[in-house]
Amino acid sequence: MRLNKYIASAGICSRRKADELITSGVVSVNGKKVTELGFQIDEKDKVFINNEIVRPKKHEYYKFYKPTGYITTSKDEKDRKIIYDILPENLHNLKPVGRLDRESSGLLILTNDGDLINDLTHPSVKIPKVYIVTVDGKITMNHLEELAKGIEIEEGKIAYAEAQIIESTNKKSVLQIVLYQGLNRQIRKMLDYLGFKVVSLKRIQHATITLEGLKKGQFKPIKPQQIKELKNYISKQLPKDI
Repeated sequence: MRLNKYIASAGICSRRKADELITSGVVSVNGKKVTELGFQIDEKDKVFINNEIVRPKKHEYYKFYKPTGYITTSKDEKDRKIIYDILPENLHNLKPVGRLDRESSGLLILTNDGDLINDLTHPSVKIPKVYIVTVDGKITMNHLEELAKGIEIEEGKIAYAEAQIIESTNKKSVLQIVLYQGLNRQIRKMLDYLGFKVVSLKRIQHATITLEGLKKGQFKPIKPQQIKELKNYISKQLPKDI
């Protein structure tokens, strides 16, 4: 196994970050410093980072239906409610794949698999995230075209979204929106630019994982077959240099 993959398997970081640790000179194998990228180890070797032994962890994968009103973080300086207030202590070692803002609800994947987190969130990997969004006012096809064409939500940051209308009246519209980017509050900023206030925003799918079988605040393990399907899907989207 490659050394960077071994480090990632311990849940410490992604393979890319592991490469940075290796080249910085803080990693050793069997007492000898290793700075060579692509270095191979076997199960008998002992790996250390800053003289602390690295032990691979058993990977865990959960899906969680985040309710509104909770921050997607492990700590909050303003003492607001966080997702770990809901989750049991044995899941506090798992990290969310991406974020949902406090006003948003829906699917979060939780895991200690650093490689998976990196693959699902790396900006060069086009992994779809699907949302159901309700706004005040009537959305038209012209608005959908603007979302697809791209909107500058911050200086130098162009956001894109694929959207379709589920329901549209003069008073409200319901959309299904697919993102391949991970910009902060992207959907809200894009719709605000078009003059629409978001009433509700829910993520229903991330890659091949869906909210199916969950109610708000609930969580459940993701089945091994579903993880296999997820990783197979991701492998087809990955650029060669990731």
